[in-house]
Amino acid sequence: MALTLTGRAHAGKLIGLLDLRDDSTRSVRDAGERNLRVLCTPGFAARWLVPRRHWLDFGDRTRLRVSTGAPDIDSSSKDSDVVIQWRDTHHPGVHTEPLMTSSRYPVSNPDLMDREDIRSPRDLLRQRLMYDETDDSWQEWFAAAGLGAPDLPPGPTSPNCELATTAAEQGHGVAMAFDAMVHGTLASGRLVRLFDTDTIPGAIYSVACAKAHADDPMIRSFRDRLHEEVRRSQAATAPMSAAQ
Repeated sequence: MALTLTGRAHAGKLIGLLDLRDDSTRSVRDAGERNLRVLCTPGFAARWLVPRRHWLDFGDRTRLRVSTGAPDIDSSSKDSDVVIQWRDTHHPGVHTEPLMTSSRYPVSNPDLMDREDIRSPRDLLRQRLMYDETDDSWQEWFAAAGLGAPDLPPGPTSPNCELATTAAEQGHGVAMAFDAMVHGTLASGRLVRLFDTDTIPGAIYSVACAKAHADDPMIRSFRDRLHEEVRRSQAATAPMSAAQ
């Protein structure tokens, strides 16, 4: 049986439509299976995002990249779909939503606290303090603790607060930690909070993506879940300090 000229013409159109439908189906399928590329700081990844990864419906398809410095929010590089950036700076062509605020307070390894008999804020002035270049807050904290602006003891300076906090966790000194970042570490006992005094809360992280992709279902779902988890975490009861 052979097709007439008219039949062959209709068949050609039908094959074209089927090919187009197949391409559309493949695009939807590929979009549903694609990875979500998230760029963030090492501290945010290790202390906050990774421990909560299980609540993402597509957590096994989240590909994390950590930056050695401030994450690059230039979407033209196409290296990431979402960037968890430090602070909440706005940039042209970038959709930015403030994500997290936090106060800071001193933390140390529990063995160091006991060994050095840290009982009052003034005792910290004889300790090795860990400093960070990004946003050091020791003077602000000592002022809030009623000690004015004391001469601070010498100590190593790290590029960011995560390295300083990690050094304190390993027993090398006392660091100023962000409350929002160390809840899990405090709960595990690897760090202890020293004293109830803390600094005034400020914005520390925001979530950013290209404005052109702000309504992408996967990106929007990820942003919504981040905000939901931040609200849940901040509503939780803050841990008591170990040194009173």
